[in-house]
Amino acid sequence: MRLSLLIFLFFTSIISTAQELNYNALLLRKELTENANAVVRLDQVEIEVLSQQMMTVKTKQVITVLNRLGDRHARTGMGYDSDKKIKDIQVRVYDAMGNEIEKIKKKDFKDVNAADGFSLYNDYRHLYYDYTPVNYPYTLVFESEYETPDTGTIPSWFFLNGFLVSVEKSRYSITYANANLKPTIIEKNLVNIDFDIEETNNSITYTANSIKAIKRESMSPSFKKICPRLMTRIKNFHYKGFDASVDSWKDLGTWVDEKLLSGRDELSPQTVTKAKSLVDGVQDDLEKAKIIYKYVQDNTRYISVQIGIGGLQPIAAVEVDRVKYGDCKGLSNYTKALLKEVGVTSYYAVVQAGGDKVDFEDDFADLAQGNHVILAIPYNDRYYWVDCTSQILPFGYVGSFTDDRKVMIVKPEGGEIVTTTAYLNENNYQSITSSYELKPNGSIVGETKLMTKGSRYNSHFRLEEETEEEIVKKIKSRWSSINNLTVANYNFDNNKKEVVFNENVSLSASNYASLSGNRILFTANAFNNRNVVPDRYRNRKLPFEIQRGYLDEDDSVIKLPEGYVVEALPSAKKIENEFGVYTVDFDYNEAKNTVSYKRSFFLKKGFYPKEKYNAYRDFRKEVASTDNAQIVLLKK
Repeated sequence: MRLSLLIFLFFTSIISTAQELNYNALLLRKELTENANAVVRLDQVEIEVLSQQMMTVKTKQVITVLNRLGDRHARTGMGYDSDKKIKDIQVRVYDAMGNEIEKIKKKDFKDVNAADGFSLYNDYRHLYYDYTPVNYPYTLVFESEYETPDTGTIPSWFFLNGFLVSVEKSRYSITYANANLKPTIIEKNLVNIDFDIEETNNSITYTANSIKAIKRESMSPSFKKICPRLMTRIKNFHYKGFDASVDSWKDLGTWVDEKLLSGRDELSPQTVTKAKSLVDGVQDDLEKAKIIYKYVQDNTRYISVQIGIGGLQPIAAVEVDRVKYGDCKGLSNYTKALLKEVGVTSYYAVVQAGGDKVDFEDDFADLAQGNHVILAIPYNDRYYWVDCTSQILPFGYVGSFTDDRKVMIVKPEGGEIVTTTAYLNENNYQSITSSYELKPNGSIVGETKLMTKGSRYNSHFRLEEETEEEIVKKIKSRWSSINNLTVANYNFDNNKKEVVFNENVSLSASNYASLSGNRILFTANAFNNRNVVPDRYRNRKLPFEIQRGYLDEDDSVIKLPEGYVVEALPSAKKIENEFGVYTVDFDYNEAKNTVSYKRSFFLKKGFYPKEKYNAYRDFRKEVASTDNAQIVLLKK
């Protein structure tokens, strides 16, 4: 009996040691460490939908972090609220050899208010452990289990955590109590990965192995557009105290309107009177909307809280009116309530905001899509979109944060997928008109007038809010190709009605031109010469995307120094292909001793296969080379 016990302990020790060796970073296969800052050894989730009003989620992630850039992929916390109960959470840390060096239990985690001290969302908190690595590589094991009655947001699944992260094994499993709770799962970008699906009467399991890291490439589409992932929803769900049965966006919009928004647009009699007085005598609904929007901008402030905090349900309008601040949901609902009181219709709109355009799925209605709320105001057969979180954006301008993407607007008759305002191609316009004088010593002095519209407006108009020091710094950065630049004067005109930003800048720069004996050499294109040439790849892996496109038009008059004539002038040129059109022209007026320079560059929006990347790069190289073409002056 004693011998049997010793044999049992011996084999238990071997098994334990073998399990520890799995965390040995030295055993990682080369194909997983290539282009990787971290390697996910195991990433698994087990979801159990016990009923329409109860779900449990167990997760386990084992990740070997190879360097400090991989730290952000090591999960060490999770959020929760009154509806999401964390039953267990723990972290274990192993060194490079696979030896356990730290074990953190639930009691060791910090428990903080996720709303950063604001009172609107006191029930939403974040449980986390702030682990600081000492050496690399290290392996971190994160395990958690929680339960929630909110079955309206089934966790989706990403088989990769991001760029420069590989995965050894990924497993997504969902079980459901009965056929009414069977999930709908759509697959995205799984063509190039090795995965298996196992389905039983009450469960679906996806398993994938050995997924190599994806290296971000110049002009790569957003990670979400190309990464392998799953989206999951169930038809009959429960969310924030309400049951729902949703087949379509129409159903979902009706449910959000009736359950989450109903009754939350009430305002005090004093506020209603104030709103009506603001638009007294105004008949046009769009003008009323502009007045109310300005009132909200001037009298409220935004607090940065993600849409998941507090769910999709906004804080009541009367409460936002009282405290004068709110998140995107609260401020949008508040503005909607004010508009209603002055007879203007508007719709709550949920959007996936960010620099990368991400659309809602047309045929997959679920609450997990979207991270921001704006308003849609119908007028003369179009929608005007307003972001109620901004105190400076012009009415009807959404910029690059929410432009040109499919969103859900919530109407009493149901939800609808609509595309927001698109700023595309020539709508994203920049014009630079300049006149400058070239001195015999190679310096220049002159004036520029710059006008921007569309998404280009978005990157310029905030200048007027900056300090003088910051303004000068940004102007110098914009024209960084001009050495020794001095900004003598500037003034701005922000035309919010037309959404156009105008800048007038007086400037000078020493040593702009090169002196060579009796000659002066200089580049005519002084103010739009960024020379952007995409990176070169011997074997590109990813498609590339031009998200918006734009049109630049430049017109310069250059006064040449007395005693010099033009010896060499670049030729006019036109380049036209599927990516855009570039034209440039030079005109020497000997009588006035000036050179006129005209340039136009039109870049088209597009999503292109990797095979066309070299052709696009050649196009940009030719544009950059022509932009750098020099005028040669000869002393008489």
